[in-house]
Amino acid sequence: MANLGLLYGSKTSNSSVIVSFRIPYFTQWGQQILVCGSERVLGAWNVKKGLLLKPSHEGDELIWSGTLSVPAGFNSEYSYYVVDDDKNVLRSEAGKTRKMSLPNGVRIGQSAELRDLWQTGSDDLPLRSAFKNVIFRKSWNLEAERRVEKPLEPVQNPSDDKDSVVVQFRICCPNVEQGTSIYVIGSSSKLGKWKIEDALKLSYAAKKISVETGGNRELLVDFSTSQPKYIILSDGLMREMPWRGAGVAIPMFSIRSEADVGVGEFLDLKLLVDWAVQSGFHLVQLLPINDTSVHGMWWDSYPYSSLSVFALHPLYLRVQALSENISEDIKQEIQRTREQLDGKVVDYEGAMAAKLSIAKKIYSVEKKTVFSSVAYQNFFSENQEWLKPYAAFCFLRDFFETSDHSQWGRFSHFSEDKLEKLVSKDSIHYDIIGFHYYIQFHLHIQLSEASEYARAKGVVLKGDLPIGVDRNSVDTWVYPRLFRMNTSTGAPPDYFDKNGQNWGFPTYNWEEMSKDNYAWWRNRLTQMAKYFTAYRIDHILGFFRIWELPEHSLTGLCGKFRPSIPLSQEELEREGLWDFNRLSQPYIRQQMLQEKFGASWTIIASSFLDEYQKDHYEFKEECNTEKKIASKLKSCLEKSILVESEEKLRRNLFDLLQNVVLIRDPEDSKSFYPRFNLEDTSSFNDLDNHSKDVMKRLYYDYYFQRQETMWRQNALKTLPVLMNSSDMLACGEDLGMIPSCVYPVMQELGLIGLRIQRMPNEPGLEFGIPSQYSYMTVNAPSCHDCSTLRAWWEEDEERRSRYFKTVVGADVAPPDRCTPEIAHFVLRQHVESPSMWSIFPLQDLLALKEEYTTRPAVEETINDPTNPKHYWRFRVHVTMESLLKDRELVSVIKGLVRSSGRSYPPSQDDELQLEKPSVENGKKEEAQFTASKLANKEAVTV
Repeated sequence: MANLGLLYGSKTSNSSVIVSFRIPYFTQWGQQILVCGSERVLGAWNVKKGLLLKPSHEGDELIWSGTLSVPAGFNSEYSYYVVDDDKNVLRSEAGKTRKMSLPNGVRIGQSAELRDLWQTGSDDLPLRSAFKNVIFRKSWNLEAERRVEKPLEPVQNPSDDKDSVVVQFRICCPNVEQGTSIYVIGSSSKLGKWKIEDALKLSYAAKKISVETGGNRELLVDFSTSQPKYIILSDGLMREMPWRGAGVAIPMFSIRSEADVGVGEFLDLKLLVDWAVQSGFHLVQLLPINDTSVHGMWWDSYPYSSLSVFALHPLYLRVQALSENISEDIKQEIQRTREQLDGKVVDYEGAMAAKLSIAKKIYSVEKKTVFSSVAYQNFFSENQEWLKPYAAFCFLRDFFETSDHSQWGRFSHFSEDKLEKLVSKDSIHYDIIGFHYYIQFHLHIQLSEASEYARAKGVVLKGDLPIGVDRNSVDTWVYPRLFRMNTSTGAPPDYFDKNGQNWGFPTYNWEEMSKDNYAWWRNRLTQMAKYFTAYRIDHILGFFRIWELPEHSLTGLCGKFRPSIPLSQEELEREGLWDFNRLSQPYIRQQMLQEKFGASWTIIASSFLDEYQKDHYEFKEECNTEKKIASKLKSCLEKSILVESEEKLRRNLFDLLQNVVLIRDPEDSKSFYPRFNLEDTSSFNDLDNHSKDVMKRLYYDYYFQRQETMWRQNALKTLPVLMNSSDMLACGEDLGMIPSCVYPVMQELGLIGLRIQRMPNEPGLEFGIPSQYSYMTVNAPSCHDCSTLRAWWEEDEERRSRYFKTVVGADVAPPDRCTPEIAHFVLRQHVESPSMWSIFPLQDLLALKEEYTTRPAVEETINDPTNPKHYWRFRVHVTMESLLKDRELVSVIKGLVRSSGRSYPPSQDDELQLEKPSVENGKKEEAQFTASKLANKEAVTV
């Protein structure tokens, strides 16, 4: 127990209250439980000075407990931690910190016991803004409840009866309708002897409370031992049926409306929200909406390559809403531009140029009025830390005609002094700086309007947090120390690309970021939370480890994980491997050249290679990287030296360069990394059997064993910081090569994973089984990084047949088109799953109606991950106004949501009578009915 003479002067236990902590928790050997809090007696949030608890067994439970003496009226925040013998934190509770407030009536010398349950990440989910401020927003009038809230009064006076104990029941349930009363019933006469009419009614106490299901809870008060006079029983969350909802996903740029100028705009979200409510959806999911204007051309359509992680994209501005006093000639220009840009797909360059041109004309008239407004001045004051560097960057980008800030002369290196001179109101170019302020202010106003509209309608607006930033961005200019600029991020070979992916972003300097507790990340999340109540963490695996490539790479194959434990030269030598040049240099033989290039092999050899011994080749210095090869190849083709296609020649040359077993660390010549899929290389296959066996074992160890503890610790340093930076609901995109530590960490933190049926996480399955998904998941039949449901169904006949047989349960041939019946079956599978969320791409929902399937399915794909220069320009071919009028489609979608038992927001169409599909009783009959109906190509469509 703490020495109160040191903490509180001369006070003794006679002038103190005894507080006991009690929590059940199973630990591993060498682990202990510690409680730490905001007050000095609990360590003042210094875990090393917290109170260690002691373990004891009570039946099958391991109970940790400890005691403190505190002054009367003591208040503190506190949390529990799992620590090692040196009090290093191994795990901490998720969610909000606990608040200790002793009940009224606790007297000097008396004792109170806090009985707590360990808070997991999922316990905190109902208190995230998506639920608290949106979905459950209308359940109770919380402000009214707080106005009438009173402190809990003690029952009688326990000091008058030495055999009595006052028990205070606390339970959390954020989803309970106003006017509902909550009771505790139990076997004791004080709890009604299981009769609700005699039960204990609970009071509202800053958290809403409701009825629960499940087994009985137990409260044991053993009067044969010394008991506290007060027991504060915190029983965690109410046990209810798990809440499940549904949503729609569509990129911001893909939305079409009758008012937009060539591309979806923030104010169009209000129409999408209305349609979501009609269709029974509680969520709208977008792709990233930050400014990506790096190149000044269509390459900037890539929404994950941020110019700024704070600035919004001017592409989504509604120019008509910039002013109430737009001149008639500008109104006519807007209308002409609308008609010109109202195309089948997004014209990125045309839309950007037109919007900025029109906005500048309105700005020249409105700027003084806007800049003098209170709303603008508040916006500028709250955002100037990122807004001023962003505006200066945009000015310099346009002045130097490049975003590569290394080409900006004395402005290449950012400094606050240079910034203040650039953005000074006295500078001759301030009008240009001010224009960027003006655009960002109006984007903020318009997105805020749409965001609040969604909240009021009970719809969660879900954003997207990109894993990277463009290497020529505001963030790399202002914070160069936070990035490893000589590297590039990507992903190892996976479902999307057998050669891996190279996204081109610099990797993060996590060590430097940790020095200010990841302030850059925290500021990003704070900014996002102004508009969104949920977010998707893009490539969450990057917070465990990132696939790092040399800056000179173009593909994603020859990388390594950062952080990771390499294979050391000493380790390899102990295994009998000595020829490190043979293992780490491209293995090129004359026979390979002849097989790959045929009669042209001699030209290739003389242009790109040197023969360092008979029939053994190495790349020349001027073409020994992928970027050098690509450049040299272009030069050769311009001279008409080669006749084969550039793509084929480049791929074959890259194959030669990548034909290695080990990758030598460029920063440590005695450290090596096994090349991904090394068994596919001829370099590996030409090794002796001993070397093969060693390399296979070390390969498995590197990729699947030795890193797990490090990666887990890495994620537990960074992800909680993100999640605690806002109260948004966090989801993680966990597709790809998944380390075994990922799922336990996500479960511990309360992170919701992603399940795509065609990319199952379970080994040995070709198609995921939605009915077996865990609750803490978002499921979807497709996503923006793959083909839509319709395109996927129609692009591979053999796969389609396997799906029809294994998933639908039919031996007949499936239809070659994804009919509305097929779409309905697939969507129903997902919406009926146990997943917390089913979120459907809008294209997959439109496949429910024949009218919307006339467009070639391949045109509905948003992104092709195998193409680094893909044009992100998909545009829905029907306006939101038209979809709002399509009661038939709305009826079908809402029918799916309602029949699945998922929650849905109330709408004006609730009076619609929705038909439910009739099926025979029994699983077998239902499967036969479904299969025959889906196989019938003449079936009646919606």
